[in-house]
Amino acid sequence: MRHLLALDAGTGSGRAVIFDETGKQCAVAAREWTHVHNPDYPGSMTFNMEKNWGFICDCIKEVSSQVNDLSLAAVTTTSMREGIAVYDEKQRELWACANVDARAVSQVKKLRNLYPELEKDIYDVSGQTFALGAIPRLLWLKEHLKDIYARASYTVMLSDWLSHRLGAPLTVDPSNGGTTGLFNLETRKWDRDLADRCGIKSSLLSAPVFESGSIIGKISDKCSLETGLKAGIPIIMGGGDAQLGAVGVGAVNPGDAAVFGGSFWQQEVNLSSPKVDKTGRIRINFHAMQRLWQAEAIVFFPGLVVRWFRDAICPDIKQKALKMNRDPYDLLSDMAAKVPAGSNNVIPVFSDAMDYKHWRHAAPSFLNLSLDAEVCDRATLFRSLLENAAIVTRANLDRIAEFTGSFPEKIIFAGGASKSPLWCQIVSDVLQVPVETREVKEATALGAAVFAAQGAGIIKDIREEINNYVKKDTVYYPDSTKQNIYKELYEKWKDAYRVQLDLADREITTSMWKAPGE
Repeated sequence: MRHLLALDAGTGSGRAVIFDETGKQCAVAAREWTHVHNPDYPGSMTFNMEKNWGFICDCIKEVSSQVNDLSLAAVTTTSMREGIAVYDEKQRELWACANVDARAVSQVKKLRNLYPELEKDIYDVSGQTFALGAIPRLLWLKEHLKDIYARASYTVMLSDWLSHRLGAPLTVDPSNGGTTGLFNLETRKWDRDLADRCGIKSSLLSAPVFESGSIIGKISDKCSLETGLKAGIPIIMGGGDAQLGAVGVGAVNPGDAAVFGGSFWQQEVNLSSPKVDKTGRIRINFHAMQRLWQAEAIVFFPGLVVRWFRDAICPDIKQKALKMNRDPYDLLSDMAAKVPAGSNNVIPVFSDAMDYKHWRHAAPSFLNLSLDAEVCDRATLFRSLLENAAIVTRANLDRIAEFTGSFPEKIIFAGGASKSPLWCQIVSDVLQVPVETREVKEATALGAAVFAAQGAGIIKDIREEINNYVKKDTVYYPDSTKQNIYKELYEKWKDAYRVQLDLADREITTSMWKAPGE
């Protein structure tokens, strides 16, 4: 039996996952890491390449020791998108930052003031804005770390940093590299004109572009000594975490739609052509599958919000669950299941619907609370948070439908939130479409493994063979009796959010999050 190794440089941790050639998960190891904040540079989150590679090496050794008769056919990589690494002309590491790096506020403001139409032009070509892209960060590097910028010859993503550490030359793929804002949606390649227009030296766009599933190198002797991996094993091009996650849940055809419910909730709708949103509100990415693109929207912090509620508002329930050897979220869900749909008209205000052009959120709030303890208690508030994540998801999918012309006929639901039957049913009831879950929960790693299998020759056509790797778990069907309840709540939420956002814009309240330059 041959095996496949997927390495993942995530926002909060590094991971190594081994699958067998049939897609069965065999072993997983993870190490938490943090990013380096320099107080001289507010918002900075530098990625420590040397230290974090040590964590990855530990993960590789751990998973390798857990699999009997390990026979690796290929290794591939994935990572948080938007995180970038810069190298010199001899492909030596110079500098890297994580996706959460927000140091380039002044660079965004300067670009918008000097060239008011530039961001729209970049979006029309690349599908990206300044909010998360590499352009402001590279300009920051040019202004503040001039020596590093002068020596820099390559810009790649953190998945490419992993591949290079394994032994591959510097390369980049569209699904991850496209999040720099320096790729052309039509060509799926770097666009040097965009760099020139922004004042970035185009030589930084020197890394060759390969599609996911391509062989890009072999495990080096140096890597073999560091990790215990056998030298010569093929290294396969991976991609961005959300796009590989889409493959890992089987969303590989035009029109397929997936929702990934974690700390953030991502909505991915597959497109057969690189159509952009004329309003600029929705992000357009490259799918990891060739000749496929994605409309992407993001709900901020649903997973973090329910964790805050568990820890800050319900510490006694958390302790009770731990004594019962149960997940605290299960007890909270049991309570919330007894609350009627609509959560007794409580309206949570956390994430706004996606507005990639002007990305900011109101202050976290609960509106329309009641002083009746039997109507408004912790169970009501918790259910309102579950409903709110689904409602903002609905708002995002509506915005995507406005320019694609269709609302998804079904949703594939993955990530931690998909483990909750109540949350799955609420999503189905709010969207009024079937919601499917999957057996394998490590969707991103599985998607990476699928491409590793393709690169190793185990798979010839992913679309034809994906069902051999991705198995359905449960299908949740919408309750039509709840349709009007959630429609009314949705409209009230939209009206309330506009008022709350205005309060944050006027700095009467404090925004939950703002993109650089907002």
